[in-house]
Amino acid sequence: MAGVKVLMHSLRCFLSRVGPFSKPGLFPWCATKSPAWSQLFLGSACKGNFTHVVAKKHQRGQQKSQKKPRHCGPLDGSWQERLADVVTPLWRLSYEEQLKPVIDGYRNKSTFSVNRGPDGNPKTVGYYLGTWRDRNIVCVQSNHLKNIPEKHNQVAQYYEIFLRQSPMEPCLLFHEGGHWRELIVRTNSQGHTMAIITFHPQELRQEELCVQKETVKEFFTKGPGAVCDLTSLYFQESTMTRCSHQQSPYQLLFGEPHIFEDLLGLKIRISPDAFFQINTAGAEMLYRTVGELSGVNSDTILLDICCGTGVIGLSLAQYTSQVLGIELVEQAVEDARWTAAFNGITNCEFHTGRAEKILPQLLKSKEDGQFIVAVVNPARAGLHYQVVQAIRNCRAIRTLVFVSCKPHGETTRNIIELCCPSNSAKKLLGEPFVLRQAVPVDLFPHTPHCELVLLFTR
Repeated sequence: MAGVKVLMHSLRCFLSRVGPFSKPGLFPWCATKSPAWSQLFLGSACKGNFTHVVAKKHQRGQQKSQKKPRHCGPLDGSWQERLADVVTPLWRLSYEEQLKPVIDGYRNKSTFSVNRGPDGNPKTVGYYLGTWRDRNIVCVQSNHLKNIPEKHNQVAQYYEIFLRQSPMEPCLLFHEGGHWRELIVRTNSQGHTMAIITFHPQELRQEELCVQKETVKEFFTKGPGAVCDLTSLYFQESTMTRCSHQQSPYQLLFGEPHIFEDLLGLKIRISPDAFFQINTAGAEMLYRTVGELSGVNSDTILLDICCGTGVIGLSLAQYTSQVLGIELVEQAVEDARWTAAFNGITNCEFHTGRAEKILPQLLKSKEDGQFIVAVVNPARAGLHYQVVQAIRNCRAIRTLVFVSCKPHGETTRNIIELCCPSNSAKKLLGEPFVLRQAVPVDLFPHTPHCELVLLFTR
């Protein structure tokens, strides 16, 4: 316990020297002027606690847009304003106050829900207001939101038209029946559009499922939805809130199986199940920041953990001797391998599976004399404890770059485990890391969220 207190004190002292960020309240200090992206490494004095990072940011945003009471009717402002307050809570702030790095419409992926709208129609496609706990959920169309691209809204609106023509009911709660569920729209900088429809099969026979698939395909190819000009349309039968491709395959109803994006001089392939940052321009800034902090060179091995489609490792492959990527989603690994081959990159290998299972064995195969730079980019749940153990106990890893989309909660636990004194009881035997630098990158304009890049060395 004493060691943890010392570590948290060290974190506070470190963060008191980290520079200002481009969103109000993300860190507990006030920036006197807007820093350019190249100035994000500069420091200024501050006070506060690392664990209060996001709470402070939320608080500042809420001061500008007062929190709305939980109710089902538009008692304070229009439905459009209330939805904007939920989905993009900083929308009332001026451009300068947000210090937004990219133009409106930055998003390349949107997930739309199906539920009852303000007019009571259960076949409304949009975003949720209210909570399941308070039983006041309504679904509001998003065509007025600044950060949702016009193409995404167009597909959502035509999906709603399709649902209202369909005899099949939407699936609001699994146990209450119904079928039509989420719509995911992905786009790229070339204007190509992939749509993914999630459908709960309930007790339908295969022949009945085929009829529904053919009906929605007909709507978007020859019916009113053809104006959306989809590049591809996928259909997934899902009995859970989220299903991977392995659990329930994405079925291509028509079009191309992938979309492609140009990023950092590479042509990247993207499958429906693969993770790819929703802000392409912001992702380039994020990955450049990771590259600068990593300090890789021709004598190092780059270990890319939770690598997704492999963009970080692939973009740095020319500067390092070898790239080793680990990713749970099989489709994403297939995308990474295709991208490497297409772009003529030969010093990368990608492994499919859970990092906590693959990483320890992978590190054992490397010679002690090889210098390894590790980059981790986990989901919000953070790193598995065994991954932290493996990194901590590998003497060859002297530099670690940690990318976090949720810089509190589990990420704080990961930081404590990486930086605390050696502890044989917890099997943390290696030399502790020291947090050297923190660089926030704003990938989510109008919202309180950001990506945080942390540099550790030892």
